[in-house]
Amino acid sequence: MSTQTFTVTGMTCGHCVASVTEEVSEVAGVEDVDVVLESGQVTVTSAEPVDESAVRAAVEEAGYQLA
Repeated sequence: MSTQTFTVTGMTCGHCVASVTEEVSEVAGVEDVDVVLESGQVTVTSAEPVDESAVRAAVEEAGYQLA
């Protein structure tokens, strides 16, 4: 089991959290996504470490940026 934490900038509401959660959940290998609006922290749980560039692309697809 692998857990990685990323910081996302630009999220301001629950809709932002839902968008990021949805896009990051679609990254291959991701089993769980936990997004904390207040801190911008996104924790990704997967069997193997997930490629950061794939997470970055998913976050950008949702309209936000990795810090």
